[in-house]
Amino acid sequence: MRPPLVFAALIFATSAVFAAPAPRTVVSITGEKFLINGQPTYAGRSWSGVSIEGRLMNSRMVQGNFDDLNPETRARWTFPDGAKWDPDRNTREFIAAMPEWHRHGLNAFTLNLQGGSPEGYSAKQPWHNSAINADGSLRPDYLARTGRIIDRANELGMVVILGIFYFGQDERIRDEAAVIRAVDATVDWLFQRGDRHVVIEVNNETNVRYDHAILKPDRVHELITRVRERKAKDGHRLLVGTSYGGNKVPEENVVKASDFILVHGNGVKDPARITEMVQQTRALPSWRPMPIVFNEDDHFDFDQPTNNFVAAVRAGASWGYFDFRMKDEGFVDGYQSVPVNWGINSARKKAFFAKLKEITGGLK
Repeated sequence: MRPPLVFAALIFATSAVFAAPAPRTVVSITGEKFLINGQPTYAGRSWSGVSIEGRLMNSRMVQGNFDDLNPETRARWTFPDGAKWDPDRNTREFIAAMPEWHRHGLNAFTLNLQGGSPEGYSAKQPWHNSAINADGSLRPDYLARTGRIIDRANELGMVVILGIFYFGQDERIRDEAAVIRAVDATVDWLFQRGDRHVVIEVNNETNVRYDHAILKPDRVHELITRVRERKAKDGHRLLVGTSYGGNKVPEENVVKASDFILVHGNGVKDPARITEMVQQTRALPSWRPMPIVFNEDDHFDFDQPTNNFVAAVRAGASWGYFDFRMKDEGFVDGYQSVPVNWGINSARKKAFFAKLKEITGGLK
């Protein structure tokens, strides 16, 4: 069901204010490969005897548009220099860091309209970080920050994996009708901007603690199908999938509905299990050739001959770095923990980007 005319008009007006520059980066899929502007990513590149053409080497950067609307928790995010939390400063610093990530070979990253835990992992989430209002409409301030990031990705030739929902924040949405309205509004916003380098992750880890039934594993394919069937005036549609929690192979309904498969390596200590997850996904009865992308994995060991990143590459999948603050590092932290230092400033970040550049050869 399409949004009411008044709601659609509001979204159109919001989109007009934040209109994107003309698309120069267009993502598509052929078989198991991602293409940018009609050419496989990392065209002609091999590493350790393995072709990496068509991969999306990515990082979880979901706090690039972060804000906290809860006055009781907002003070937690004070910057290291003592400045109060400023979401626009956070986005500016994110955008300033993007070219260096790209030079090291990163061609994609994940954002989310409801973010992710600013602590890395959290049992409770009292903060209010959501671009989505209770009725499913979208907040212009969040869209403005998200749009600036998407625009810079367009300029750099990067793909944005844009998540819509996150557990711990989805309960702030009133009901199922509002969830559906938020999906439609997000897709229409991207259409009206003219973005062609954004793919959709309906929700982060569909099998983890969602309140709304339509966001849970048994029904999330309904939203994936809804995104696939919604088309822009020129016939363009968005590529879409959803992700599962760590160490979980996707289920048949999601594989059937998706354009690509998102899996997570959290909790996978043995790299051999990464290989096995890819093999098990391809062995599903509903499998057809499509890209497999790890877009969250909190395992490192980049100096070792075998690690989760290397295992994914050798298995034919893309891999995504997930890094959060470790207590002994203070503000030299990961990209998940707010306030974020978006530079390549910690030993872990340096090791990841060095391995990324070794595998990809870097990007111009």
